[in-house]
Parts: sequence; structure tokens; C-alpha cells
Amino acid sequence: MTDDQTLEEIRQRKLEELRDRAAGEEPADSTQGSPTEPISIHGAAELDDTVAEHDVVLVDFYADWCGPCQMLEPVVETIAAETDAAVAKVDIDANQQLAAEYGVRGVPTLVLFSDGQPAEQLVGMQQEAQLRSLVGKYA
Repeated sequence: MTDDQTLEEIRQRKLEELRDRAAGEEPADSTQGSPTEPISIHGAAELDDTVAEHDVVLVDFYADWCGPCQMLEPVVETIAAETDAAVAKVDIDANQQLAAEYGVRGVPTLVLFSDGQPAEQLVGMQQEAQLRSLVGKYA
């Protein structure tokens, strides 16, 4: 199975879940909802705004040339689509100062913010279940 097929399956599953949820549940409060796709961050101001806007934010510091980062991408997209956390992506090559500010020495590095403050940091490839558990601890 190719990466494109995997991503398409995730998108289709999420679309079905959103349709089911819309049919069976009350509308979510739009001020508390989190985006269902990762947000691309281009600088410290954008990251600060995103962290201030959402209660729980999982930030993926990545690089395009990084194999584990590419493997983590569908997992991060699933977390964005299926949890209450907002997910942000920071390209460390384009945002070197921001990566240094958060002590990113290797990629992928995930930093979880809760109530505007960094709460957890994970380095390396992570399993979806572990990330769901981490987000659930703070959501």
C-alpha cells in the first residue's frame, strides 16, 4: 500500500466519522473546536497565536528530509482529525530559531502544550496509541 493510498483511507474514514458525528450529536461549540488538519506554522508569532487559541496543541517539529518524520505524518494527521487537540507542524529548516527555542536537537520532536505552556516533549517516531493517550491526559 502506498503512502497516498494510506492518506486517502484516513481521509475517507475521517469524513465518514464526521458525517456520523454530525448526524448523531449536537453541534460542537465553535470556539472550543480544534482544527481537523495540522496547521503549518511559520514563525514564533504564529505558534504563540495557535497555542493561545487552543487548550491542547501538539506541535510536530519535522524536516522534509527526515524519514521518521515522513512515517509520523499520517499518525499526526490522524491525531489532528480524531482528537480534541490542535496539531501544528513546524519545519525546522525554515524555522531554525523557533526549533532552537524549544530545544529541538533531533527530528521528529513533538511538544505538547496545555493551557499555553509546554507540558511534554517526545523525540523520535511515536505510536498513534501513545499520542492519543498523551493528548487524552491533557484534553
